[in-house]
Amino acid sequence: MEKSMQIENLIDLTTLKNILDNLAKATGCAFVTVDYKGTPVTEYSGFTDFCKMFRANDKYKEVCFQCDAHGGLQAAITGKPYIYKCHAGLVDFAVPIMVKNNYLGAIMAGQVTVNEEKMKSFAPIINQKCDWETKKEFLYARNRILEVPYEKVVATAYTLHEISNYIVEREYINIVKKKLDMNQMKLLEDAKIRTELENSLKEAELKALYYQINPHFLFNALNTICRLAFIENAKRTEEIAYAFSDMMRYVLKKNNSEHVTIKDEITHSKNYLKIQKIRLGERLNYTVDVSEEHENVECPFMVLQPLIENSVKYVAEAKEEGGNVSIRSYKKGNDIIIEIEDDGDGISKEKISDLLSDEHEIDIKDESIGIRNVNKRLIYSFGKEYGLEIVSGNNANKGTIVRVKIKLNMKDNS
Repeated sequence: MEKSMQIENLIDLTTLKNILDNLAKATGCAFVTVDYKGTPVTEYSGFTDFCKMFRANDKYKEVCFQCDAHGGLQAAITGKPYIYKCHAGLVDFAVPIMVKNNYLGAIMAGQVTVNEEKMKSFAPIINQKCDWETKKEFLYARNRILEVPYEKVVATAYTLHEISNYIVEREYINIVKKKLDMNQMKLLEDAKIRTELENSLKEAELKALYYQINPHFLFNALNTICRLAFIENAKRTEEIAYAFSDMMRYVLKKNNSEHVTIKDEITHSKNYLKIQKIRLGERLNYTVDVSEEHENVECPFMVLQPLIENSVKYVAEAKEEGGNVSIRSYKKGNDIIIEIEDDGDGISKEKISDLLSDEHEIDIKDESIGIRNVNKRLIYSFGKEYGLEIVSGNNANKGTIVRVKIKLNMKDNS
């Protein structure tokens, strides 16, 4: 398969993994993304103890892989989500990821049960049996698997289908466009035309960094999940589903403007922190102290949450005892400064220098893509003096401060 058509080159797997993690919490389903060979390219999200035990057994896991292969094949043939019953009697589904009728891989999901009548309507995707029913630990784990409304399974499957395929198709278009632009550049000799092209490429790159989608189906499906959680009196599920829905609405919305208000960015960041707080519990503590006077100041889209996510990842998640994250704002001259501070082990001067270097191209496989992305967009928007500032002593529990400097430009301040 052509390298540019491989799934890891057409989708940000870290972002996809975060989406799958949150969907697992909101829906009760398990998820993993595989390439066209069936090899996992993301870690498991929300896998049940029963299925983990199966896949840890050398004899049993081969039967699981056969189910995955058959499910993925059926999804690839139909070009749409395929819902089926696995050999162990659980409901699974495969969501194909395709570009121009080329099968790139799939999101394998499920590991739930549905109501008894609906279960009877499914024939096992393969007939091979294992002797797991003779083992008490497997029976105990199997009996603890959640029953999920079938409508929620369908809504989740088609939501993922909309998201994953929209993202990869748009990225494929960007790759084709970049190749065309490169060929065109080779033909340009006139200095004025070259300058105009550079400006156009700069604008195109900025828009690519801001790219958003707004599939109507996605929000209908998420609202369905929220309503089901309310009906089932699943308060925490309802809370995390609504927060996730608001985050997706913000991230995927279409907006021709390159700027939003600080208030919008803070609201989005609070939704992210709410989800992480539910997930991490006492391991994550956070405060947000942003003055109302600064809320209408315009800033580039999505410049705060990636930085906050970095603090959560390397402090609250990485440390057994967890950590603290604080967000605050203040005015300095003609600028608004927003600081994200954590109490982690810090970053070395060499790493800071590398993160803020303008020599790096944006690479979706780079673990530091969020910081590089934000730094680049701030410079594009306001100038080189507005790049990120990172202050760290690189000592245990001394933490790191990331400063975002925003040019004072009030929205609707007339």
